Amino acid sequence: MALLAADIGNAHTVLGLLADGEVGAHWRVSTDARRTADEWAVLLRGVLGEALQQVDGVAVCSTVPSVLNEWREMLQANFADLPSVIVEPGVRTGIPIHVDNPREVGSDRIINALAATDIAVPAIVVDFGSTATTFDVVDGSGRYVGGAITPGIEVSLAALSRAGAQLRQVELVRPRGVIGKNTVEALQSGMVFGVASLVEGMVARLAEALGADGPVAVIATGYLAPLVIDECSCFTAHRPLLTLEGLAKVFARNAGR
Repeated sequence: MALLAADIGNAHTVLGLLADGEVGAHWRVSTDARRTADEWAVLLRGVLGEALQQVDGVAVCSTVPSVLNEWREMLQANFADLPSVIVEPGVRTGIPIHVDNPREVGSDRIINALAATDIAVPAIVVDFGSTATTFDVVDGSGRYVGGAITPGIEVSLAALSRAGAQLRQVELVRPRGVIGKNTVEALQSGMVFGVASLVEGMVARLAEALGADGPVAVIATGYLAPLVIDECSCFTAHRPLLTLEGLAKVFARNAGR
């Protein structure tokens, strides 16, 4: 049997089946705010296929309220007999949140920080999403103490192509070198090496502000991480499905498994 975990982001939704906290099969689909509860149910049946019969629990976190509402309806209509946990204010995550307003922090960021505590503390989690690149900090006592948010790589590239008359969308790949020999390579250099420099600079500043006595673990996650991590020297771990791992921990705490 397996847990179905869903990390619903602004651009993509990552689905995974987990057994004993380990991610097995996983999928990434678009997050369409117009998709109804019935359409989500059809999508799940199509993507998971026979594996859906193995699901004995569901855990969900979302940064898109309208999509989360449809998931609530979908779960009630299709998985009412299964225990489910939706991460939102009031749900026990097991990680103390030391920020001005805990309810403002995205549930995915809390889940990432929670999962990081199983790897090492103190830690900085860098999540390379489409819309935003987030930095989340866990202190040596295992408390979530805040972080930073910067524009995501795809959002930045799209903004450049819209605002610049001679700029356009390009494939997100590593160029031949940091000095672009044409406009395409110049854009790719900025997206790869520029973001890598931003990440290393932010990690250094966050680690200094944390004031840890020893080393700080730096964990990369998110589907765009492979584009940048080889250009950074700061990372100590790459966990592509960290959010799904954290969802399994929250489900176990709240559903008694």
